[in-house]
Amino acid sequence: MKYSIIAFFFFTSCLGWAQSDQEKVLKTVQQSTLKKHIYTLADDSLKGRKTGTPENKTAASYLANTLASYGVQPNPLTGTYYQGVPLEIVQPNAHFFLSFNEKEHKNKALLKPRNLNVSEQAVFAGYGLEEDYQKTNVTKKIVIVRGGQPEGTGIREAFGLRQKKWELAKEAGAIALIELIETNNTGWGYVNRRFNTEKIQIADPDAAKNTVAHIWIQDEYGALAAEFKEEAPIVQTKLGVPKGTPVPTQNVVGILPGTDPVLKNEYVVFTAHYDHVGIGKPDKEGDSIYNGARDNAVGVTTVLSMAENLAKYPTKRSAVFLLLTAEEEGLLGSTYFVDHPVIPLEEIVYCINSDNGGYNDTSIATIVGLNRTTASGLFVEASEAFGLMAAEDPVPEQGLFDRSDNVNFAKKGIPAPTFSMGFTAFDESLLKYYHQPADEADDLDYAYLEKFFKAYVLAGRLILNTESSPFWISGDPYEEAGKKLYENK
Repeated sequence: MKYSIIAFFFFTSCLGWAQSDQEKVLKTVQQSTLKKHIYTLADDSLKGRKTGTPENKTAASYLANTLASYGVQPNPLTGTYYQGVPLEIVQPNAHFFLSFNEKEHKNKALLKPRNLNVSEQAVFAGYGLEEDYQKTNVTKKIVIVRGGQPEGTGIREAFGLRQKKWELAKEAGAIALIELIETNNTGWGYVNRRFNTEKIQIADPDAAKNTVAHIWIQDEYGALAAEFKEEAPIVQTKLGVPKGTPVPTQNVVGILPGTDPVLKNEYVVFTAHYDHVGIGKPDKEGDSIYNGARDNAVGVTTVLSMAENLAKYPTKRSAVFLLLTAEEEGLLGSTYFVDHPVIPLEEIVYCINSDNGGYNDTSIATIVGLNRTTASGLFVEASEAFGLMAAEDPVPEQGLFDRSDNVNFAKKGIPAPTFSMGFTAFDESLLKYYHQPADEADDLDYAYLEKFFKAYVLAGRLILNTESSPFWISGDPYEEAGKKLYENK
């Protein structure tokens, strides 16, 4: 009987705490405020908030002023609400020449440049993985490898391994890495759009000091791989480091300290990107402004809602509010942040990202990565409290977890799902708005959004107040990175 009474009081106290958190959410999340933020960010005057434009800066100013009005503290490293992100526009290298045995190869892409003008016999090193370099000396050599890995040589595998392969070639002392990418013309068309057109990238002041060039070439049927495995060719290449044009832009950063003497040293970061794609091809009505209400004014507003709530009702853990630039340019704002964090990464125990393409089910909140961390039950609880069901990613084959800003935190080991409006498929109801001029604030379902925002804020509060730090579930691809990051905690 004694233990039953103790259990009863423990249960009711926990229930009271949960109800208290829910009540605090109800006091700050108001539909009128949500509309104000979304309409402001998706207004025609901001011209689609493209990275590097004056309108992108105007959006950042609005976000910074909003955080300041709530009483959120600024970036501790700058004393402002900004973190400058040094980007540049780079044109494809017009002087990139490559030949094998005096035969020029046309379908090529330069992933990492360096100044290089050589003609010499290359070394073939299998897939360019650790075991390949154990039996091959490539010091001061051009190394040729197959794209991907033995388990898969497709373009997706090549993309996933490209950074690792470059690092291994650099460690082995190579001067250039050439990957043979086994893909058809459709796949190579994607490579061309990714690497051979004007692009925005993080500026690298040491790019001219690069010691290893990284080149991809198309090898549609694997014929070159078979040939070069037997006898590596004489490679002639001329390439240089293109000069970029600076792009002014910034992340917006705010912090609120926690109340617990111990847990306040742990942070949960709330992320959403505020950039969009700007002005583009007009639709049939002649509208050429891609306003980005769903993608991602809604996501930004979730973070602002979280900041407003926590400023009035602090939690045990501390919070970072991070509105990111240049997501649409390749997750660049979050890439820069995790490499230049304003607080040590090992103090960030969780990240809740919010990114959206649209919705087609107003009975759910879709949490991409819901079942990949130990906080899944808190997302379920928060959603149910406001009449929604927490749903996992309905299209895992599309790799959505690895296509938004959360993945840069995950790569460092920080558990990082993405909280999105409810969708069950990428069907016509989403594609109608995704990266289209039709993505306006006028036709959003604000009754649904009010429940969605309340569920998000409650989930954030529950995670900020839970006694145990959430982590990856056992066996997750990012679990080992997490163990490494937090090994000294």
